[in-house]
Amino acid sequence: MTPNEITPAMVRDAARRIGVLARRTPVLTSRAFDSRCGVNAWFKCENLQTGGAFKIRGASNMILSIPASDLGRGVVAFSSGNHAQAVAIAARHAGAAATIVMPGDAPRSKLEATRSHGATVLTYDRTREDREVIAAQLVEQTGATLVPPFDHPLIIAGQGTAALELLEDAPHLDALIAPVSGGGLLAGCAIAARSLNAGIRIFGAEPEGANDTYLSLAAGKRVAVQPNTIADGLRVSQPGRLTFPIVQSLAEAILLVSDDEIRTAVKFLLLEMKLLVEPSGAAAAAAVLFGKLPGDIRSAGVILSGGNVDFEDLVRY
Repeated sequence: MTPNEITPAMVRDAARRIGVLARRTPVLTSRAFDSRCGVNAWFKCENLQTGGAFKIRGASNMILSIPASDLGRGVVAFSSGNHAQAVAIAARHAGAAATIVMPGDAPRSKLEATRSHGATVLTYDRTREDREVIAAQLVEQTGATLVPPFDHPLIIAGQGTAALELLEDAPHLDALIAPVSGGGLLAGCAIAARSLNAGIRIFGAEPEGANDTYLSLAAGKRVAVQPNTIADGLRVSQPGRLTFPIVQSLAEAILLVSDDEIRTAVKFLLLEMKLLVEPSGAAAAAAVLFGKLPGDIRSAGVILSGGNVDFEDLVRY
């Protein structure tokens, strides 16, 4: 899969398709943030998105593209939380049953929210079981459609609509930075951003304890790790087969942040900007806040990718 195979036109098509579910989130700035890091940051607030995260963009783009004849057999997904909620919301809108495979240690708020949207949740032990194998068995048994969290052209195109909106509001940015897990958000945003601003520099942000994309770029091939980070939405062990070549082609670098830096960013966003952002969603802000961008960058679009966090965890941050 190359950037030419997932096109800006696919992202624009997704933008038209998902409008019934995904809202256009605000782009905010903060003098306090800019003063501290020396970069003019433009925050795309996907923490305020339907379902509390950017994931509704890709999930709704794919589910609203499924033929009606297939929707009757339902959809299956696997996720630690945000994609799970997005699939549940989009499936309910489309009138399809949703079964979601989630780790038993997923944040309680994400488990409860997924169930509240009408999905059936099957939990598994992430240390002993493979969520993709479980989901594949369900698909084989039921004939349902698998809605993957990142590795599908319609998912990637849907996620790219976040950057499409951001660059429409702030067209002259030097750089764009997004959290990276499986790579769907970063890949889609890179394609969309480059279509509007050919010179924009693309960066991903990744926890030090879940640095699979960083290592993969260094090795020139997909590398697997055992993730260990507070950012539960970024605990993917390996970049996607479709997303990695796109990130490899368009991203300048992956910027690593520590869990402590992520915690500081979460607290800064909450106290200074009154924005509740989960650790995974704050990874890109942490990279900017702690000076990880190259020194010649003066303005950057920062994707705050989600805001679903348990209150008990927030207090500990």
